[in-house]
Amino acid sequence: MPLDYTYRIQLPHRPGSLARVAGTIAEGRGLIGDVNTINVGRESSVRDITIEVHDKDHAEKIATMIGSLSGVEVLWSRDRALLRHEGGKLTIESTQPVRTVQDMRDVYTPGVARACQAIVDDPSLASSLTMIGRTVAICTNGTRVLGLGDIGPVASMPVMEGKAVFYQQLAGVSAMPILIDTKDADEFVETVIRIAPTFGGIHLEDISAPECFEIESRLIEALPQPVMHDDVHGTAVVTLAAALVACRHAGLKLEDEVVGQIGLGAAGFGIAALMVDGKAKRVIASDPNPISHERARAKGIEVVDMETIMREADVVVATTGRPGLIQPEMVREGQVILALTNPYPEVDPEAAIKAGAAFAADGTSVNNVLGYPGIFRGALLAGAEEITLQMKLAAAETIAGLTTGDELVPDALDTNVHDQVANAVRDAAIESGVARLDRAPSGL
Repeated sequence: MPLDYTYRIQLPHRPGSLARVAGTIAEGRGLIGDVNTINVGRESSVRDITIEVHDKDHAEKIATMIGSLSGVEVLWSRDRALLRHEGGKLTIESTQPVRTVQDMRDVYTPGVARACQAIVDDPSLASSLTMIGRTVAICTNGTRVLGLGDIGPVASMPVMEGKAVFYQQLAGVSAMPILIDTKDADEFVETVIRIAPTFGGIHLEDISAPECFEIESRLIEALPQPVMHDDVHGTAVVTLAAALVACRHAGLKLEDEVVGQIGLGAAGFGIAALMVDGKAKRVIASDPNPISHERARAKGIEVVDMETIMREADVVVATTGRPGLIQPEMVREGQVILALTNPYPEVDPEAAIKAGAAFAADGTSVNNVLGYPGIFRGALLAGAEEITLQMKLAAAETIAGLTTGDELVPDALDTNVHDQVANAVRDAAIESGVARLDRAPSGL
């Protein structure tokens, strides 16, 4: 897996010095990213240069090469991701600063008692008088984290913090990671039910299949607030949007095409199921694990082998975690290929295009961060009791509709995209009959 390393370099403040460093980096097969000037003096300057490297040994080799240049010193080098995670990525901050005694009386005693009594008299006021209505719990046991597998809840915390960062930045939703130290579905469900009153929504994340399906269905049944497993549904929403756009680029219509899903884990099943609901002409899928087959058939997904998918599917989606699984010679002329395993896809998009695909992309384009912030914001704005199929389809169609030019999906960091997704989801919740506008929060 490629790494980004940041090097703090002191070099002579002379014309050509930075060019010498850049040339040495290129000679060492490093790829330059950000370059930031830290300090400029009469004789020397200090710059932070971020370089994509193959691994730690490659990073050290480049540091040695740079340091061997005359007058150049590498002050330090660090894995950039670890630098950005130091101290964690989240804090809890007050929305009501306390500067005077009167402020204290308002936000704490005696004023706080009146807010408590108001909620006793009308429980729906909890959404507007507290953080509950604009807060989501991100619950995990760390049993299926990214491509790392079962690393446990504590090691999964950087991922959960990252999810919370995007909730706040993109949708204005406060999100709190909740690490649940159990692999037992009963214990997990009981724990979430007990902490659920703190939150307006429950986001499930990185839980292994098949337990994730049982946990989600039981929590949906038990809780009065929306529950969604993002690996299943958030990924499916963004993939459906990408498929709609890819078909548009290839001159196809999804409702006229056969969709093939390779891999029926949490994400794969969610994608195939939403393709059925999105009115694909036919959905076929393959997975070596027979446990997944019954679930797929119950949803109207035909279980076949991978060779049949590559032969018959017009749109192929792969979420197997197996780089290089699809050989270019398997690609049929005119197919749409979405090979979503990161960081190395089942087939390189350029190789697929060369083999005859009408359109191909990998997982760098299809990121579920496009989905979950707006989906949950919309659910919270509606005071929704659940996240319905109509809400998920509204999110996918909105994302697809906001995609322009040669893009597969819109810019994931564009807050306007998430605002429009949230509005579409809120409207769909009202149409679905699951909205409780009396529970809609203030200040979201």
